[in-house]
Amino acid sequence: MSQMKKIACALALAAGVTTANAGEGSFGWIYTLDLQPKGTLEFEQRLQYNRGQAGGKYDFWQGRSELEYGVTENFQLAGYINYSYVNAYRNYPATSEFPNGETGGWGVSYASDSKYSKGRLEGGSIEAIYRITNPVIDPVGVGLYGEVTLGSMKDEVEARLLLQSNFLDDKLVLAANLVGAIEKVKFVQGETGPESMIDLLFGATYRVANNWTAGLEARYHNDFYGYKFQTHTQRAWFFGPNVHYATKDWWVTGAWRWQPTGGKCWAPNDGECSDGRVWDSHTRNEFIVKFGMPF
Repeated sequence: MSQMKKIACALALAAGVTTANAGEGSFGWIYTLDLQPKGTLEFEQRLQYNRGQAGGKYDFWQGRSELEYGVTENFQLAGYINYSYVNAYRNYPATSEFPNGETGGWGVSYASDSKYSKGRLEGGSIEAIYRITNPVIDPVGVGLYGEVTLGSMKDEVEARLLLQSNFLDDKLVLAANLVGAIEKVKFVQGETGPESMIDLLFGATYRVANNWTAGLEARYHNDFYGYKFQTHTQRAWFFGPNVHYATKDWWVTGAWRWQPTGGKCWAPNDGECSDGRVWDSHTRNEFIVKFGMPF
């Protein structure tokens, strides 16, 4: 793409006359630098389904309802509420009844005959994204992301470095997020635990037809005990495909991630792994659907 053509595309994007929606999420879990144009508002609904732990039955649904607003062409604010539902039975390789009460991590031990199901309004989050360079006109788009979550299951501060490059007249998009988070996890028993996390998310999407993109994405996940990344407690990989459809008035994205073997846990959380997979708030399969509608 020539420099003049890139500039023209950027001006069209700023004017809001592109055929696809600015701000649309073409990946399942990776954030991109396609922000809301200045002065515009979008509603986004997200639903994630996690299925299958070490054994038994485990179904975890987590929803998020969000409003995004373009403060400037390069700065976006969002707020959302979080809620969830879990259904678990003999899913966790531990001797205690509920060894892990964090969000998505409810466990009922193999030895128990109890079933556990519960729905929760978890709390709310505020999110901000600042775009430093634009992948439409620059070789690499760079952005900064910050999020604060307060809720019944955890309080969290999360930061991301967002990277994105577009190729082949923007048909091919490569994106990556380097994620760091500090969490105060709130367990069912009333206790709290200090945790921190470093993740790398990366993937690619390609426009396969008008309004349609498809691609792959991955997550390299690392958990630590303590607020300052003191003790590495777990490591896991997740891989899967995504598909995205967009019109002028709405868009929808679906994605799936699978956890292969190769994960590992260390003390003090070494009981959260079996068969080469991590189980605390993770599953064999993760599915997500996102829907967006601008105003």
